[in-house]
Amino acid sequence: MTAMCETDVLIVGSGPAGASAALFLSTLGVDNIMVTKYRWTANTPRAHITNQRAMETFRDMGIEQQVLAEATPHHLVGDTVFCTSIAGEEIGRIHTWGTHPAREADYQLASPCLVVDIPQTYLEPILVKNATQRGTHTRFATEYVSHEQDDDGVDVLVRDRLTGTEYTIRAKYLIGADGARSQVAADLGLPFEGAMDLAGSMNITFKADIAAYVGHRPSVLYWVIQPGANVGGIGAGLVRMVRPWNEWLIVWGYDINEPPPVVDDAAATRIVRDLLGMPDIDVEITGTSLWGNNEMYATHLRKGRVFCAGDAIHRHPPSNGLGSNTSIQDSYNLAWKLALVLRGQAEPSLLDTYSTERAPVAERIVKRANQSSREFVRFFEVLGLLDATSEEEMRAAIEERKANTPAGAAKRAALIEAMELKNYEFNAHGMDLGQFYESDAVVSDGPLPEPARDEVLYYEMSTVPGSHLPHAWVGDTMSKRAMMDLVPYDRFTLITGIAGEAWTDAADKVAHDLGVPLETVVIGPGRAVTDLYYDWAKLRAVEEDGAVLVRPDKHIAWRSMTMPSDPADALRGALSRVLGRG
Repeated sequence: MTAMCETDVLIVGSGPAGASAALFLSTLGVDNIMVTKYRWTANTPRAHITNQRAMETFRDMGIEQQVLAEATPHHLVGDTVFCTSIAGEEIGRIHTWGTHPAREADYQLASPCLVVDIPQTYLEPILVKNATQRGTHTRFATEYVSHEQDDDGVDVLVRDRLTGTEYTIRAKYLIGADGARSQVAADLGLPFEGAMDLAGSMNITFKADIAAYVGHRPSVLYWVIQPGANVGGIGAGLVRMVRPWNEWLIVWGYDINEPPPVVDDAAATRIVRDLLGMPDIDVEITGTSLWGNNEMYATHLRKGRVFCAGDAIHRHPPSNGLGSNTSIQDSYNLAWKLALVLRGQAEPSLLDTYSTERAPVAERIVKRANQSSREFVRFFEVLGLLDATSEEEMRAAIEERKANTPAGAAKRAALIEAMELKNYEFNAHGMDLGQFYESDAVVSDGPLPEPARDEVLYYEMSTVPGSHLPHAWVGDTMSKRAMMDLVPYDRFTLITGIAGEAWTDAADKVAHDLGVPLETVVIGPGRAVTDLYYDWAKLRAVEEDGAVLVRPDKHIAWRSMTMPSDPADALRGALSRVLGRG
């Protein structure tokens, strides 16, 4: 089969995983083509919560301010409300995404970036634009058909959906970022655990100005528990902010074992008005779509020269807001490794570590998202809705929480516990940030210490190899920088103190010998970078003459607790091992 064009990396899909992979590769100067069967980027605001780790990748790419300009800011995302309707009674509310005063410090201390809300319809164009400006050849209305790989590359057959013309793209590597129904993953025969389409959900997007009902309790999520469900009978729906406070998305359930519901504008308007509790409000329905809730993850993420990323390898409900964030981080893990291998600076074995490091993350987030979804049952249980046999009994059960009776008191106490449980969905900081890698691209010196607090709710910073670089503010008298700003994506970085200045010559020698970009940062008074608040000194865990080697993706590759007798030899051995060069 004759290739019509060639590239280093072909990316199938322009969603968060695909578009970010293109951006990361183009930033590193790697030739790439991105194809998508759609005529443009996302047409529905699916993913939206953007966590700190994803925002850090945007900061690293120099597009953080572009994202923030389109996002609903951190202080407006967090008053998640449980109610009988938007205009009806509140059952309770919870500070989410780190906006509670008791949790805000955890989030501020962990990262220079905070959680924001940016719908996929706004984020994808930013990623695609910047990737294309930096060198990605982006092809819309171009559909993946099949692929064949050999020892030297991959022949990918694609189809132009406008003309029907099929042609082949010859790539050295292929990334399948084509979503939860990934054809690339299916063609590869990747091994999966779990099941698809466990439950049915419907999205209804609409416009309506309800600022008077939500502006005083700003949030992206309003959960409505309402007896007499319109579709499916599950009694709960989600009203999600898309743009404050006049663009919205409703998520409503249906029985996936029955024929899919047909929802015209009239039916959609009725559902919207019921959940809003505003029977006469003017509503503009802008779209409806159906989707399935999944619980499936791949246990291995590559075969030969083909990799999969994003929803192609982790498929789950939107609970915890993990989907697009994890997808972006998949690509962030993979792109720098591809760049090093393509340049001959690392052995191809480095690419095996993508699957070793990211497959456990896929499993973890799929299980957590589904557990959070199931934990809503506890909320229905304590309200007494599971035992109710009619709409009237449901309403009475909800009303009972107000009663000055032993049953009312018990229900109020149980509601407090049920609301606390939702922290594992809405304030799971450890789940967001706590990825720890164990692979051949990490020179281990032991396991992480036992966590001092709940490892799902709380993130604990560490320099144990495999951990993410801890955050601290450093700089000089005129400027302040985050630690991650010292560690750009296009190189390895060695961090030491004044007593470890000999590492600088050692690193220069190792960089020259291995032909790998490596720079040293010395932190201390009188140097280009000062430990402004002495926070780095408390976090680094190594002595001042020790060193921490940081990978391009900001994970710790190796550390030396003190200065060895031959620092160049120690550093050369560690970096060679990370690169798969023995």
